[in-house]
Amino acid sequence: MAVRMTRRGALQGGAAVLAAGLARARAQDVESHGLSAFGDLALPPDFKAFAYVNPQAPKGGLLSLQITSTTGNQNFETFDTLNVFSKRGNGAAGMSETFDTLMAGHADEPDSVYGLLAQSVRISADKLQYRFRLRGQAKFADGSRVTGADVAFSLNTLKQKGHPVFAILLREMETASAESDDVALVQFVKGRGRDAHLIVAGMPILSAAWWKGRDFDAPTLEAPPGSGPYKVARFEQGRFIEFAARPDYWGRDLPVNVGQNNFVTLRYEYYRERQVAFEAFKSGAINFHQEFTSRTWATGYDFPAVNDGRVLKETLHNGAPSQMQAWYFNLRRPVFADPRIREAITLCFDFEWTNKQVMFSAYKRVTSHFQNTAMEAKGKPGEAELKLLEPWRSKVPDEVFGEPYLPPVSDGSGNDRTLLRRANELLLAAGCKRDGAQLKLPSGEPLAFEFLDSSELFQPHISPWRQNMKKLGIDARSRVVDSAQYKARVDAFDFDLTALNMGGSLTPGTGLINEMASSSADIPASRNLSGVKSAAIDALVQRAVEAATREELTTACQCIDRVWRAGRYWVPAWYTDAFRVAHWDVFSRPERQPNLGVGAPGTWWWDADKAKKIGL
Repeated sequence: MAVRMTRRGALQGGAAVLAAGLARARAQDVESHGLSAFGDLALPPDFKAFAYVNPQAPKGGLLSLQITSTTGNQNFETFDTLNVFSKRGNGAAGMSETFDTLMAGHADEPDSVYGLLAQSVRISADKLQYRFRLRGQAKFADGSRVTGADVAFSLNTLKQKGHPVFAILLREMETASAESDDVALVQFVKGRGRDAHLIVAGMPILSAAWWKGRDFDAPTLEAPPGSGPYKVARFEQGRFIEFAARPDYWGRDLPVNVGQNNFVTLRYEYYRERQVAFEAFKSGAINFHQEFTSRTWATGYDFPAVNDGRVLKETLHNGAPSQMQAWYFNLRRPVFADPRIREAITLCFDFEWTNKQVMFSAYKRVTSHFQNTAMEAKGKPGEAELKLLEPWRSKVPDEVFGEPYLPPVSDGSGNDRTLLRRANELLLAAGCKRDGAQLKLPSGEPLAFEFLDSSELFQPHISPWRQNMKKLGIDARSRVVDSAQYKARVDAFDFDLTALNMGGSLTPGTGLINEMASSSADIPASRNLSGVKSAAIDALVQRAVEAATREELTTACQCIDRVWRAGRYWVPAWYTDAFRVAHWDVFSRPERQPNLGVGAPGTWWWDADKAKKIGL
C-alpha cells in the first residue's frame, strides 16, 4: 500500500533526520580537561597540582615589586586607568591578577593549558567549534556568577574594541556566544591557525553586567570586577597599586591554582628612574627585585643588607625562551628604505665593546628572532626548508638560501675600522654621497635619524654607536621623552629607531602575525614596530600558524628566521638565559623550578619565621 507523505510529515521526518545527524556529529566531538597546540597533554584529568609548586604553601605576607613586562595598554613608568584592555590610557600593573581565564598554563609544557573557569571543553570534529563548560561555582568579586554570556561578551568585545594586542590575536575567532549559563560556544573561521583555541582559552573574562552602559575605550579608575584571586585594594595614581587576596576566591583549591597566589598582599611600585627604584629596594620598600642593569648587578650590591644576609642575590636558570633586546628600524621612514643602509647602521654598533665596557660581559649577542630555540636557523637550508623557500627564490635576497646572516664580531675596540669600512662601502653602494662631513641619501636629503626612548637607560650604549656613525657622516640623534609621550608615539609609529625587549615562545603562532605580518604593519599599537611588509614572511607565518606538527612548525620558523635576518629589519642587541633576582630573605620556595620558567615569585610564599628573624 502506498503511503502519502504530508507536508507536516515531511517536516517532522526532516527534523528527525537533522536531529539524528546532530546526535552523530556530537558523538564525534571530543571532550577534554585541557588543550594544547598539537593535542598532547602531559597531565591526566585527575591531576592534583603542578609538580613545581608546594601544595602546602602557607598564605600570607606581602610581595612588593615593580612591573617587569606589559600587556595591553600598560606602561612601565606610570598608570592612569584600571582598564588595561582598551586602546586608550596607561594601564595599571597587576590587573591581570584580578581576572581569571578559561584555562591556565602549565610551565612544564610548552603550550598546554588546563581548566580554570572552564572545567572542560568539547571540540567539534572539524575543530571549528569549542564549547567551554563553565564551573558553576565561578564568581566575580561582586558575587555574581561567571556565565556563558560573560565569556561571549569578553571575547567579542576584546576582538572588536580591545587593544591590538588582544584584537589581532582574536582575528581567527569568528564569534562567541552563550548556549547557556554553563556553556560558551566559540566559533572559529575556516582555515584557523593551530593555536587559535589556546589564545581564546587564555583571554581574560570580564563581567558583561558591569560593563553594560560603560564606554569600553574610556580610561577609568574604577576597578572592573574580575573572577581572579586578587582585587584592587588601594592605589595612588602613577605611584603604586595594591591588591588584596580575595578570601572568598572561588578557585582557590583548583589543581591549576594549588600552591600559587600565596601572598595576601601584592603591591606594585612605580619609579621613573631605575636607580631610584633600586634605592627603594635597598631600603625595603620593595622586597623582590629583578635586576636588568648589568652595571648595578656587578657593582651595586655592596650594601649592609646584602653583607649581613638580609638580602639575597641569586642567578636562576630560566628555561623559557630568551627575552631579546633589539633596536627596531621604522621602515615607514624613507631613510631606512634600503637594507644596505640598515646594515651599515648595524655595523656601527660594537656589541663586543658595549658588552664588556657597559654591561660587564653579562650578555650574549642576539642573532635570531627565535634565539636559543630549535627554531633558530643554522647552516644552509635543509630539504624541508627549501620546499617552503623555493617559491620565493627570486623575491627574497639570495642570502636566504645560504648561511643565515650573523652580525659580525668586532675587535672590541669600540672603533673597529674593518667594520666601519664595510659600513661605508654599503652606504656608497646604496647611492649615498658625501657633502663635506655630511652623508646624504640618493634623494639629496641628509642621512639623519633619531633614537627615541623614555629613559636615559640606553644612553651609554647609544653614545659610542652615534660616534661611530658620525665618522661616516650619519647624523644620529637621541631623544628622551616622558613615558606617556613615548607610548603614544610608539603606538602611532612616530619614531625612527626605538628599543624593545621582545619575549619568545616555544610554540609561536598567531602572535607572529602581530609581530611581523603585513596585515599588522598599519594597525596602531601593533608589535610590528618595523612596519615589515613582506609577502614571503606573510606566507611563511601562515605556514607556521597552520603547522600540524611541531616538526612543521620548526621548519616554518627556521624559514621565517632566514628571511627576517636577511631583511635587516632590526639591530639585534643582547640576551641572557639567566634570571637575576635579589630579594629580602622573607620568602621560601618549592624544591624545583618549572622546566620552562623560573617560578619566581609566582610559586614562592611568605616565610613568617624568616621575616621575624630579620626584623620584618
